[in-house]
Amino acid sequence: MKRTLRHPIRGDRLHPKPSARTARRSSWRTDGRQPRMRPRKSVNVASIVGSPEEEESRPNLRLRIVGVVVLLLFGVLVLRLWTLQVVEGKTYAAAVTRNQVRVVSIPAPRGEIVDRNATVLVSNTPQQEILLSRAEASQNPGIVGMVAALVGQTPTQVQASINNNQYSPYEPVPVAVGVSTDTVQFLQTHQAEYPGVSVETVAQRTYPQGGTTATHVLGYVGDITSSYLAAHPNDGYTQGSQIGVSGIEAQYEAYLRGADGRQALSVDAGGTVVGTLNTTAPQIGDTVVLNIDTGLQQQVEADLQAQILADRHTPDQVDGGRLPSAPNGAVIVMNPQNGQVLAMASYPTFDLNEWVGGISSANYAALAASGAENNNVIEGQYTPGSTFKLVTATAALQAGLIAPTTPYNDTGTFHIVGCPAPGVNNDTGCILHDDPGDSGGTYDVTGALTVSSDSFFYNLGQTFWTDRGQFGDTPIQNEATQYGEGTITGIDLPGEAQGRVDSYLLRAKLHAEAPKAFPYTASWFTGDNIEMAFGQGETVLTPIEQAVAYSTFANGGTRYAPQVASQIVDPVSGKVIKKITPQVTGHVAISPANYSAMLQGFEGVISNRSGTAYNDFQGFPSSWNLAGKTGTASNAPGLEPNSWFVAFGPNPNPTYLVLAVIDQGGYGAQAAAPLVRNIFDYIAANPISATTKTPTPSSPPSQTAPTANAPLGTPTTTTTTTKPATGTSGAAASTTTSTTTGGG
Repeated sequence: MKRTLRHPIRGDRLHPKPSARTARRSSWRTDGRQPRMRPRKSVNVASIVGSPEEEESRPNLRLRIVGVVVLLLFGVLVLRLWTLQVVEGKTYAAAVTRNQVRVVSIPAPRGEIVDRNATVLVSNTPQQEILLSRAEASQNPGIVGMVAALVGQTPTQVQASINNNQYSPYEPVPVAVGVSTDTVQFLQTHQAEYPGVSVETVAQRTYPQGGTTATHVLGYVGDITSSYLAAHPNDGYTQGSQIGVSGIEAQYEAYLRGADGRQALSVDAGGTVVGTLNTTAPQIGDTVVLNIDTGLQQQVEADLQAQILADRHTPDQVDGGRLPSAPNGAVIVMNPQNGQVLAMASYPTFDLNEWVGGISSANYAALAASGAENNNVIEGQYTPGSTFKLVTATAALQAGLIAPTTPYNDTGTFHIVGCPAPGVNNDTGCILHDDPGDSGGTYDVTGALTVSSDSFFYNLGQTFWTDRGQFGDTPIQNEATQYGEGTITGIDLPGEAQGRVDSYLLRAKLHAEAPKAFPYTASWFTGDNIEMAFGQGETVLTPIEQAVAYSTFANGGTRYAPQVASQIVDPVSGKVIKKITPQVTGHVAISPANYSAMLQGFEGVISNRSGTAYNDFQGFPSSWNLAGKTGTASNAPGLEPNSWFVAFGPNPNPTYLVLAVIDQGGYGAQAAAPLVRNIFDYIAANPISATTKTPTPSSPPSQTAPTANAPLGTPTTTTTTTKPATGTSGAAASTTTSTTTGGG
């Protein structure tokens, strides 16, 4: 008996070796006498695999199998190496490079903004900026307090700058801009004491003509918002970019922003910058040339402010000596022949320098409370009063309701058709009155415009409504749309508001949107049509809409979109990239006879002794042959009316139109007309060039505006009310009444 493998558990047991493998029985039963037994289902490894002594040794086969397996594994390894190094080699190489290189942007200096004479209004100035490395601040927290003391901030403020995620994590964070030269010199001589702190020269907006010149026109820049960044994903902006927020800065952002540079930085595994690989210099933005004339702009702003402040101390002699509050106002100067905006002023105003480097919360709250940030020329909405008579007169003449010579007897009172007869019941709400200064008389449309006869236009409004079967429901509103009133003008400034012209459809819409503010529904009566005919009711217009309307009439019927900018110029080559040409947005059909009758009426406002602005323009050169219109529009009870005046000339081919409005300023001849006169005094002494100057490298923009001549005469402010205008208008033909102020 030979000793074999020991049992894995009981090693002392011996297993005898059989002499030979027992032959398989043909049947599992030995004989018929033995009982039937079911074979075991379990598998005995020993019964399947023979012992080592029984099996023949085959080392060559095993070696072959191992060899094949090794070859397969080696082949897989070679294939994978080939894939990594050949097929995907460039991809992984780029990934490795990305892990070693960080690309950051270098902000481009914004382009300049210049006026029509190439006088610089907005430029850039170098400022010293102190930056702090995030990595250093993390490893050495004490540096935060040291930097805070250096720049005059609190550690909390410096830490907030470090935590600001608008800046790239691989470049230093700016913590102070515009630091003094002494601070920079101290830092340079004590650099070892301030690890991670550096100084850079950056470009910031500067205003050579002063931060209060053309404030609302120019606008300001600020940090990019997440929504703007998301809306311009392929324009090269980063979280630290500066963008135009308002005015020309925002409107022409695509041109002014320039092209940012790029800097490739080498970083280590911890993200710390260890060197600069290459740098692409930024390209300065394009120059935007405006139609604005700096001298005129500054004069308009000064005149507007002076008139409003004087108006607040000028008692209203017609309305019990009440002082107008005059909280705000606006002036627009245009060329009616092409839509060019020569000047634009809004009051109250602010200093653009407050926004440089970021405005403080306190200053921003003060601006918001005062309304100074609003551009009242394009955002203010004012009841137009008698300035709306332009539309009503055009509609009546063109529709054939009246002829240029059709007379009307103005008795000083007007009785609304359909109201109780005079002396029956309570008819006082049905009788409308002219301006207290009107003496009455017989007028055609020319005379009615000159004296601003309310009764004449009461009659037009009533007749249009009573004869609506012939003229339609909205002939006046349709004419207003042709003039561009109640529509967006398309001026190249952001934030333009849209006015509205009263109608029964408008009232239904307003009621649906705000039932409490507009409790009436779509009911419309004769008195409503009368109110609308002389610019009252729910009609409100922006000054730019009314300026466009009168410009359209002044040039004979072509409506132009107002244009603040003139051209875009490459500052390096001097090449004009974009020429902004006049844009026609509509036409007003008016016959020569009708036009002449209306023009004579507007000229009479200034030149006729009965004209509502005759006294305001005494002494102005008659050769200019100015035409104009006053407007006095009622507000809520207890408030002074809005004061309007618009004038254009020299006629018959006017190149200047000036429109002014002062909210709650009183009568048109009291506040707005003297303001417009002062502006024309300046224009007469300083004619505006018909062409704009293109800045080039050989003829660069100037930091100094041309010297202006003194305005004609002496600036005028009135202390007495000249020819005011009031009226009473029934809101319903039979029962509902309201009281309004007409437009003198």
